[in-house]
Amino acid sequence: MLYFIPTPIGNLEDISLHALNILRECEVIFCEDTRVTKTLINLLNSRFNSDIKIEKFISLHSHNEAQILSNLDTEIFKKTVAYVSDAGMPAISDPGVELVRFAIKNRIDYEVLSGSSALLLAVVASGLCDKEFTFLGFLPNTGKERMIAIQNALISPYPIVIYESPKRVLALIEQIANLEPERKIFAIKEATKKFETKFSTNAKELKEQLQNANLKGEWCIVIDKSLHQSSEKITIDDIISLDIPPKTKAKLIAKITGENVKKIYENLTK
Repeated sequence: MLYFIPTPIGNLEDISLHALNILRECEVIFCEDTRVTKTLINLLNSRFNSDIKIEKFISLHSHNEAQILSNLDTEIFKKTVAYVSDAGMPAISDPGVELVRFAIKNRIDYEVLSGSSALLLAVVASGLCDKEFTFLGFLPNTGKERMIAIQNALISPYPIVIYESPKRVLALIEQIANLEPERKIFAIKEATKKFETKFSTNAKELKEQLQNANLKGEWCIVIDKSLHQSSEKITIDDIISLDIPPKTKAKLIAKITGENVKKIYENLTK
């Protein structure tokens, strides 16, 4: 049996009794980083007298999962096996989804435990989301792709949730403030940790606040929905007409159509 176990995103006490009980039964753990997971197990044993004893830790992350899963003997799942990412819910801007697909393909019984998620915590804390929202995870790091992603976020009819690193969070807010200074934004860093900090204001004021703030820590940003909706939607022809590299055009068209990026790129460059 395979379990996907969310781990605390900051406060160790967010671990559930269900998660502790499964971890006690586990013989094998697949994890994003074995060092991080071993440290977590030691902390859980120390804090809660959990008596968790894992026989084997296997590193499984975005850089090696294809190789690991292609050579994995499904007999291992006759044992009690778990997957954990470094913090939060597996497969939400974290590794894990390929292992879910592997389990489905190979008819392996699996269960996903409920638990910590920075995404949902920020959605609730923001007060900006009544029902529907769009989660973008991490935006492209640099260049025109990043700016296009920000512009698309600002025209969304739903609130947008973004994960951001401390290195880029100020630049993100500055870019939004330059485009729409009055747009409402909620930002939270170090969620559930000792120095958790929340900001709720417009983009212009948030930019000024962050210029003098300690930016260390992981950030989750919620951008209020656009109040100026157009009935027109971006088309493939609109993307083709943009003055951007063919590779970027291919990626954007693929997002709309679901077609293969390589095939679209080849057609654009014929």
